[in-house]
Amino acid sequence: MARLEITQVKSLIGSKQNHRETLRSLGLKRINDVVVKDDRPEYRGMVHTVRHLVSVKEVD
Repeated sequence: MARLEITQVKSLIGSKQNHRETLRSLGLKRINDVVVKDDRPEYRGMVHTVRHLVSVKEVD
């Protein structure tokens, strides 16, 4: 199964509460934090919500 490497590239300052909660639930707290998650529809949807704050790469 493919995995996603999600990196926070922008600050949460000034962002909506929903976006802050989504990043927190992904496990991201500050700029340049990186998490690796399974490529599942739930995580894809979360990443889509905060796509302007994160960078995503597929890893094997």
